[in-house]
Amino acid sequence: MPDDLAELLHELKHELILATRILANQNVLDAFGHVSVRHPRDPKRYFIPRHRAPELAEIADIVELDLDSEPVRPTQFRLYSERVIHGEIYKARPDINAVCHHHSHAVLPFCISGRELVPVFHLGAVIGHVPFWDQREEFDDTNMLVVSPEEGASLARALGANAMVLMRRHGATVVGTNVRELTFCTVFSCDNAALQSPAMVHGHVDRLSPGEIERAAAHSARPPSTNRAWDYWVRHVEKGRLDAGAHRVKAEDREKEQDAETALAASLRELLTDSEICVIHGAARQSNKRTLSVLPRRRLKTTRTAVADH
Repeated sequence: MPDDLAELLHELKHELILATRILANQNVLDAFGHVSVRHPRDPKRYFIPRHRAPELAEIADIVELDLDSEPVRPTQFRLYSERVIHGEIYKARPDINAVCHHHSHAVLPFCISGRELVPVFHLGAVIGHVPFWDQREEFDDTNMLVVSPEEGASLARALGANAMVLMRRHGATVVGTNVRELTFCTVFSCDNAALQSPAMVHGHVDRLSPGEIERAAAHSARPPSTNRAWDYWVRHVEKGRLDAGAHRVKAEDREKEQDAETALAASLRELLTDSEICVIHGAARQSNKRTLSVLPRRRLKTTRTAVADH
């Protein structure tokens, strides 16, 4: 990693934005949910985008917060009301440097039913043991959002030393030692849930053994594995951006073409006689051309006689 702090922070923020785009592209994040990363030189601070849909976040939207989830510097940005999830986990887990909170539809059936989420394939081993947190048990009826430091600390206690915690009737929170590991675990935990749900319909769910979980998780957590997946997901994000750009360019080209046709037609209206315009309309219809079709058709009735006279 670069030694210069400014360059280091720029790369870290860029990776944070990429993670939000990846998780949105993988249908983990939608209009809601958020991702954060701890400051690499000051463990008592972290970075998180301002309050907006994750896929729309830019580097300029990132704010720096302390572990009480308050801005380090004054900001005009509106902040996520559930940012205490991140701050309280960073307080409780010094080993954790990245956090994601989401409401993926793949995990929600487990949050609703209380059915245990277990590793069912090798890449899902990264979830390990997945505990539950029920906000209602400690805080009675709420609006379901984790907005107070006490609620955030309670969630962090339920997470414990694990990589993921399911939040009853709400969603999930996932942690990692870095952004790429977090992204890997978040995506494949959702994939694991998406596989386990239909497997339960079939009957028996053959979960991984404790030894398989330990060995497969250790293998997946290595940089060669997380970087390979990261590069793949980044390519899909870039492809989506290129596709969107291509559609935008095509739309702009069509608009320019239409503007040119309109300008040409306006020029011809000034230069041509009514009878000449009528002849051009007839030729345009026969050749199926639309270039001059914007010429005024209201003159056709009078110009037909003029043409016949010629």
